[in-house]
Amino acid sequence: MAEGGLDLLLINPGGRERVYQQLGRELTAIEPPLWCRLIAGYARDRGLTVEILDSEALALGPAQVGRAVAERRPVLAVMVAFGHQPSASTQTMVAAGEACRAIKAACPGQPLLIAGGHPSALPERTLAEEAVDFVCKGEGPVTVVQLVQALKGPGPDLAAIEGLVWRRAPGGPAVINRAAPLIADLDADLHGEVWDLLPMARYRAHNWQCFGDLAARQPYASIYTSLGCPYSCSFCCINAPFESNRYRMRAPERVVAEVDHLHRRYGVATFKIVDEMFVLNERHVRAICEGLIGLGYAERLNLWAYARVDTVRPALLGLLRRAGFRWLALGIESGSAHVRDGADKRLRQDDIVAVVRRIQDAGIAVIGNYIFGLPDDTPQTMRATLDLAKELNCEFANFYSAMAYPGSRLHALAERNGWPLPEGWSGYSQHSYDCRPLPTGTMTAAEVLRFRDGAFHEYFANPRYLDMLAQRFGAEARAHVEAMAAHKLRRWLLEPCIEPVLEATA
Repeated sequence: MAEGGLDLLLINPGGRERVYQQLGRELTAIEPPLWCRLIAGYARDRGLTVEILDSEALALGPAQVGRAVAERRPVLAVMVAFGHQPSASTQTMVAAGEACRAIKAACPGQPLLIAGGHPSALPERTLAEEAVDFVCKGEGPVTVVQLVQALKGPGPDLAAIEGLVWRRAPGGPAVINRAAPLIADLDADLHGEVWDLLPMARYRAHNWQCFGDLAARQPYASIYTSLGCPYSCSFCCINAPFESNRYRMRAPERVVAEVDHLHRRYGVATFKIVDEMFVLNERHVRAICEGLIGLGYAERLNLWAYARVDTVRPALLGLLRRAGFRWLALGIESGSAHVRDGADKRLRQDDIVAVVRRIQDAGIAVIGNYIFGLPDDTPQTMRATLDLAKELNCEFANFYSAMAYPGSRLHALAERNGWPLPEGWSGYSQHSYDCRPLPTGTMTAAEVLRFRDGAFHEYFANPRYLDMLAQRFGAEARAHVEAMAAHKLRRWLLEPCIEPVLEATA
């Protein structure tokens, strides 16, 4: 065993400013790392000594991470590059790679594994390009524990470790072992109840979640109630670590107990439900809501979660609001039915408008998520998307450029067709300097990005939106958004002289 007796050190990579530029300083959330928690709980239940190093929350640079690992000398260090949403795994790879190189510089003999959605999607490439000894292909807990146990024994049999990607000899070809089974009992095995291992005072909510009281961004926590997604949108890579569309749920009473623990132990009232699709199974959602109401303080809670337009049941909305849900995020994606169909989002525009209004009428704010540059997009369809966003006038909006994230069907299509992809992993970030979205059949990547950035500023400078915001949340929220929208992202792709598309198609 390593000096000090530490079996496993799980590392959450940082690099917020690389991903978000200046927006990462104050506006973005800092979330507890879900998969660090889940792997840590699984390992600790099996008798391993575990620590989590959240370099994002602690604002540690690569050299500091390297020194911290050298001081602890665990049997195994694991870089957990999952990110806080499926598309964020690839974005974290820049910081994760830098930290891995720093670890190997500080302690060359340290066994190091990298796990996450991106490594699962590109295991052989990750092993070839990153300064790691092993890659995990899959969700991680089983592979990590088996590897620690093997490294602690005499002459480890690496070929027997499920989900491991490794080399038999330095510089040799990658060996991909058989897959680890998906964990069936989430409550017994993936409970993630290791909050004592995290710097809880460091986490904060997104700015928009607390428009009514910006001081309430801390304390903050994110929890999950399900894993996976039964849908298969072409732009999404959520199922890369799971290699299936299987949808697994936690027992509602365990979810409620976790909220109660975090509220009583750490004073948390502001929560994110990290599920890619929370409002899906009506019985599951209803049981969680009824349990939260039963705690007796749901009116003090501020929760947000993801939903689909076609799974929001009007009968649930009042219950969600009484349970403390103040925000729902909807994947609207496009204002063009043809473009939505091409992305496997078959929604009618009338349904989108009706569902948004029902949610708002229930007292729940809406985040509309929109994508520009899907394969069938044109300047006209992108303008239709922005017009729809302005018509809906949601309390907040996220504007994305279509990205071919590793693990998505769009990525496979881009590689098959030879479409240009970002030169570095940070280029997959929506807010990075080197952001490079997909081109469409009629528009270059630069034109798509220019439209996206212009759409952001047009939406958040719209007097109708700002007036609604002031009426709903107060003058402070309006002033905050006006200051937020004053930030202009620098874009490498837009520094050459390119004719603006937004105004031309208005």
